[in-house]
Amino acid sequence: MKALLELDQVRLIGPNGDRLKSITLRLWKGERIALLGRSGAGKSSLIAIANGSLLPAEGRVLFQGEPLEQLTRRQRALIGTLWQDLRLVEELSIAQNVNAGALGRRRLPWALANLLFRISTEACRSCLRQAGLEESLLADAGLDRPVGQLSGGQRQRVAIARLFRQQPELMLADEPLASLDPAIAAEVLDRLLISDSDGTLRSGAQAVLVSLHRPELIDRFDRVLGLRAGRLVLDRPAGAVSTADLRDLYAP
Repeated sequence: MKALLELDQVRLIGPNGDRLKSITLRLWKGERIALLGRSGAGKSSLIAIANGSLLPAEGRVLFQGEPLEQLTRRQRALIGTLWQDLRLVEELSIAQNVNAGALGRRRLPWALANLLFRISTEACRSCLRQAGLEESLLADAGLDRPVGQLSGGQRQRVAIARLFRQQPELMLADEPLASLDPAIAAEVLDRLLISDSDGTLRSGAQAVLVSLHRPELIDRFDRVLGLRAGRLVLDRPAGAVSTADLRDLYAP
């Protein structure tokens, strides 16, 4: 069976040495994967390699069996990323930011229309409901509200809705819970991982990889990857990860 994403002997060089060292792994359809490690371990670098934002100095990255750097814009849009800083456009409205997720599948006239008018309103509402944004912001006046006026939790949900609007086959999330209190963090994570009774992700994605600073949340995942100083040192089913494994992973 073909892996959804494959990294083969990937090395990434940074200004102070290797950021990733000989990373080899495969992500399969149906997996919910947590990526753990201390700050500076290489989690964000691995996310950036996986979505093509960074190119490896050595090794190769394949998406659905094809070299990542050779994919078309539409094919690359099948990989969606939720960044820690969210990367929302403050001056644009909730609806405009959510619709930005669909730009990879659309042509220039649609993109211009999104900047000038409120379009695809029901698609935006559907994604925002799935992301858990409160109903008061789903009326027309709410959808037209600039995201710069929203709270941190509301902004997080708009960014998740934008990811859902993209309809990716692989969802990546880089520390999406870092600025949230524990209760909101757990709820936001559940929104990313919510699935139907048959186990398929409700977002339509085939797999999701989330980097975390909170190992207590790994019970929501199928598989756990652990990075330490740029090396993959842990790759196990979530239920098989022990307290000793986590202690070793986070040890100074």
